[in-house]
Amino acid sequence: MRAVSTMYGLPWFSIGVRRSGHMVWLSQKSRNLTTSSRLLHQREVHDPRLKESSDGSKEPHSTEGTNISGRDGDNVIHDQFSVLRSSYRAPKYPIILAHGLLGFDELLIAGPNMPGIEYWYGIRDALAARDIQVMTATVPPSGSIEARAQKLSEDIERKAGGREVNIIAGLDSRYMISQLKPPNVCVKSLTTISTPHRGSAFADYMFKSIGMTNIPKLYRALEFFGFETGAFEQLTQEYMTNSFNPRTPDLEGVKYYSYGALLRPTLTSVFRKSHQIVENIEGPNDGLVSVASSKWGTYRGTLDNVSHLDLINWTNRLRWYFWELTGHKRNFNAIAFYLGISDMLAKEGL
Repeated sequence: MRAVSTMYGLPWFSIGVRRSGHMVWLSQKSRNLTTSSRLLHQREVHDPRLKESSDGSKEPHSTEGTNISGRDGDNVIHDQFSVLRSSYRAPKYPIILAHGLLGFDELLIAGPNMPGIEYWYGIRDALAARDIQVMTATVPPSGSIEARAQKLSEDIERKAGGREVNIIAGLDSRYMISQLKPPNVCVKSLTTISTPHRGSAFADYMFKSIGMTNIPKLYRALEFFGFETGAFEQLTQEYMTNSFNPRTPDLEGVKYYSYGALLRPTLTSVFRKSHQIVENIEGPNDGLVSVASSKWGTYRGTLDNVSHLDLINWTNRLRWYFWELTGHKRNFNAIAFYLGISDMLAKEGL
């Protein structure tokens, strides 16, 4: 099955969803995917709004590169993952990459006869090229956290074959580890990246803007195109804080790590509006998820001036091409970031 999504903040494409052998085309007005040249200069960040999370997130272990300490002790990572290092350690256990809500296996932009875009663009191949055992999990692009967690459990069980694994994923994995506890899946660690552990103010804003009377109509439209709608309201701050988190405690024996990101969007950034909405309510964010909401377990740090799409290597290459044309130095490389996570897991004995 090929699946596709138009995640919050992502520019619209003419895209196809392959479901049960049939292709459904979703045509939307095309917008510019690039963020072209940056209008704001890179600067060091000492943001007083970066605060410790309520779950007692710990400070990270020693890191490499240039990191900046915020006033409240946050580790703001400026250029630690800007370039590839000569070598990285391989973790003891395989890494499972699992996309979050509205992720996909393959995005079809130019039609069914042209190659699609992989969600983990370049990341899986870069890990495998360095003898790091890596697998990608296949989960539905939509549906409730509970339903997606069940599919994730089944996929890992099938692909890992009972081996101990490290997972890089989000809320689905937290639920799977805490509640499902699949007998043939042994999770050693979970690393989350800009995951809305406490919900997102942007999700709250979308529900408020749409209006309660119009939500059923929106759900019917999404369901017509094959999207399940169970998880959308689960991204609200109220649901995550008062429902999901209380009944999804961490599992003893599993190590939890997390990263957040903060963005300073340009005038042309697709995240400009959403960033402003989240910043006004929650503070620093990557365009969709706040730093405060990203913290869970051992907080490894905040990636400086990195967007939600940069984190999966989507806009990274093109954006930085134009950025470097103006004489600026790149401060983030998604492949270096995931290799850095692998190296961290190896150093932790995982």
